[in-house]
Amino acid sequence: MHASWRPGCPVPLEDLRHVTVRHHDMTGAVVTGELVVHADVADGLVEVFRALFDARFPLTSVRLVDDFGADDDASMAADNTSAFNCRAVTGGSGWSEHAYGRAVDVNPVENPYVRGGTVLPPAGAAFVDRPDAPGVVHDGDVVVRAFAAHGWAWGGHWSSPTDYQHFSTTGR
Repeated sequence: MHASWRPGCPVPLEDLRHVTVRHHDMTGAVVTGELVVHADVADGLVEVFRALFDARFPLTSVRLVDDFGADDDASMAADNTSAFNCRAVTGGSGWSEHAYGRAVDVNPVENPYVRGGTVLPPAGAAFVDRPDAPGVVHDGDVVVRAFAAHGWAWGGHWSSPTDYQHFSTTGR
């Protein structure tokens, strides 16, 4: 955690856990990914990813945001599913739920953040209309149900912004 955590972050390192998860990539191959999350949600999150694996829900990439120098834009552009990153909320100055290890972004290209005419990452513009395509999260699907079963809320239920990639334990 050389880039995503620093002194002054709202959660101490000892409260974070490194978890590895198996997942299917977009070609159907089984690969291993890694995330960092808050200790008190780690076990439940492993269960979420087990459900996604069992359902063969594809994830482009599951890598630590440190692999991208803690640059959230670079991680999203790479369609990387990620969790902990000590950063401010998008477009604001307060801490993001990612800074607490209590949020996960799933396939950001297929599930973009949308506020007015802003789409992040920009490649996500092709998915704003929520096509039935691999990696796209839809209301009530296996992804939303798996996260909800462990107390996580989906940003796709928000009106503005609508954050299709975002799941959090606080609903923020």
